[in-house]
Amino acid sequence: MAEAFSSAYDIVIIGGGPAGATFAREAAQLLPDKRILLVNGQSDSHRKVCGGLLAPDAQQMFARFDLTLPKSVLADPQIFDVKTIDLAKKRVRHYQRHYLNMDRFAFDNWLLSLVPASVDRLDARCLAVDKSDGGFAVTLLTDAGEQTVCADYLVGADGASSVVRRTLFARQLSRYVAVQQHFRCANDALPPYSCIFDPATSDSCSWTICKDDRVIFGGAFPKQGCRAAFEQQKQHLEAFLGFSLGEPLFTEACQLGSPRRWRDFVTGENGAFLLGEAAGFISASSFEGISSAVLSGRLLAEAFADGAHASVVAKGYRRRTRKLRLKLYLKTFKRRLLCSPFCRAMIMKSGLQSIKKYDA
Repeated sequence: MAEAFSSAYDIVIIGGGPAGATFAREAAQLLPDKRILLVNGQSDSHRKVCGGLLAPDAQQMFARFDLTLPKSVLADPQIFDVKTIDLAKKRVRHYQRHYLNMDRFAFDNWLLSLVPASVDRLDARCLAVDKSDGGFAVTLLTDAGEQTVCADYLVGADGASSVVRRTLFARQLSRYVAVQQHFRCANDALPPYSCIFDPATSDSCSWTICKDDRVIFGGAFPKQGCRAAFEQQKQHLEAFLGFSLGEPLFTEACQLGSPRRWRDFVTGENGAFLLGEAAGFISASSFEGISSAVLSGRLLAEAFADGAHASVVAKGYRRRTRKLRLKLYLKTFKRRLLCSPFCRAMIMKSGLQSIKKYDA
């Protein structure tokens, strides 16, 4: 965090996750004359609710940046397959996957450490944004109280509950609530990673992930009655497993975006732009969003390098994200298949692309 910062910037970035940190790093290189402020809302007491798995798409993205993860970011064990459980049908399949297991908070801090010192940083929460002819006024809540900064351009990388998107753009995402609990559970019957479907409690997926000396159980639930649905699904899972996960160490929750239509992808206009989940750039089928967050951060920086006028940036960013939006739009159809009890039952019954486990 910078000790002192200006009250006026060329670009203010709301959100210090993978999208905001990547854009800040790339923009500092491509736009060295711009005054940039990165507002980071994460802290030890306010962390991103995430299982902390780096999917192959995200791994490929970091390879393109020639970045390698430090050992301090990784968690045990590393994962080679996912155990898929349909609680309604009592059916289990294993599918090969190549995920990197990591500490999500440490991962985000590592990405922030790559942002050059030329970018001002401020630990704060965005309360409001206002648009005027001269640019944007951003109201922030810091440890010292409320402060206001002004910007010519505003970049919203503030997730599913984005203040920037909610204030400046009418098209809002369908949203779930992601609920997770952390346990100390050493039962060998738990797989390193499982994907759980329970249509009685959610039309989406849940997960268990072993992480060092803990186990995470979490899922995506409709906003209405999300906590009750989470607890009910946990009971269903424990009954299926035949043992209790124990007392939770702590519970965390956040809103989670899920695009459904082409118009859910909003890149921005009139000097305000959206990155990552705030733009709708998240997989509707798996909720993987790191790869899209990192890519969108790079693409927006390139669009800014095209020219300083807002309309040029907007046009360039829309053009550059066309393939990404199409890819994520196709994920909405995959979600319909996986989250349909009938289609999922047929896929799992067929055993297509599943792997067989050898007996111990």
